[in-house]
Amino acid sequence: MDIAQLFGFIGALVVGLVLGLTGGGGSILTVPILVYLLMLNPVTATAYSLFIVGVSSSFGAFKNFQKGLVDLKIAAVFAIPAFSMVYITRKFIIPAIPESIFHIGSFVVTKDIFIMVMFAIMMVVASVSMLKPSKDKHHDNGPRKLSNILIFNQAIVIGFFTGIVGAGGGFIIIPALIILGNLTMKKAVGTSLFIIAINSLIGFIGDIGNVEIDWVFLLSFTAIAVVGIFLGSYLSNYIPGKKLKKGFGWFVLAMGVYIIIKELVM
Repeated sequence: MDIAQLFGFIGALVVGLVLGLTGGGGSILTVPILVYLLMLNPVTATAYSLFIVGVSSSFGAFKNFQKGLVDLKIAAVFAIPAFSMVYITRKFIIPAIPESIFHIGSFVVTKDIFIMVMFAIMMVVASVSMLKPSKDKHHDNGPRKLSNILIFNQAIVIGFFTGIVGAGGGFIIIPALIILGNLTMKKAVGTSLFIIAINSLIGFIGDIGNVEIDWVFLLSFTAIAVVGIFLGSYLSNYIPGKKLKKGFGWFVLAMGVYIIIKELVM
């Protein structure tokens, strides 16, 4: 094992730790670790990320389901269009994107650059969400008609971006579930993990046949991330998650800006 691989597997542990400590956000590090440390191409990295995110989220979703914090009805309305779009994106749209998309003078925007810039933009948006104070603005004002059409439309959009960048998108899903689905913050988090797990794993299925998969490496990386989740969950009893999440938000913002500069300028 060389130094890059060692740091890559340490990165897998960090991904799990952040997920376990903050309840989300760690998966946003998976693609940069796979691309910049382990030198995988972005298409393969986003495919692997979907599997890692899917398995990791499954553990969190199961724990929340046991606590009654997963709304299966809302999850179905959201997940069915979302995972359908993720699958379509990974199976048909990603392979259809040409290797060279367009030129700006002598600069060529390639498929790999496009994916990484899209990912970096999502990192910046995610960091803003992490840096905002998290408040449960839900108030129980009695029954309210669910915005099923709006949930469906937003699920399609989120499914597309999840398929492109290989990240769960919980920072987008949670506000949608609160505003459109009338869920409390705790139920939105649990339901979001359930949706992310389904979206990611079905999206990964769309990659089978299109991407060469090193199962030994992928399962090893995922196993280390899962160990990190359990370790992070234990440490969360002693470390204030809100402060950690804010610091991580600034780190993600810096990473997103760095990736944009690296891909477009360097």
